[in-house]
Amino acid sequence: MNLTLQIEKMTVEEKLQAMEALWSDLSRNAPDVTSPAWHRKALKETEARYAAGKEGVSDWEEAKKELRERFQ
Repeated sequence: MNLTLQIEKMTVEEKLQAMEALWSDLSRNAPDVTSPAWHRKALKETEARYAAGKEGVSDWEEAKKELRERFQ
C-alpha cells in the first residue's frame, strides 16, 4: 500500500490524532515491532535522568492534554 499524507496541510491536532492512531495500531502488534537502537539509547538516557531525580512521571492522558494545549 502506498499512502501519501499532506502533513504540511494538517493541523497540530490532526497530526497528534494521526500519531495516536498509528501508535495504537502498532501497540496491538508490539511483539512484532523491533525498537531501533536510537530508541533504546533514548530510553536509557531518560531512565538515568529519572533515577537522578531530573525527570518526572506524567499520566498519559494528562501528558496528551498538555501537549495539545502547548501546540495549539
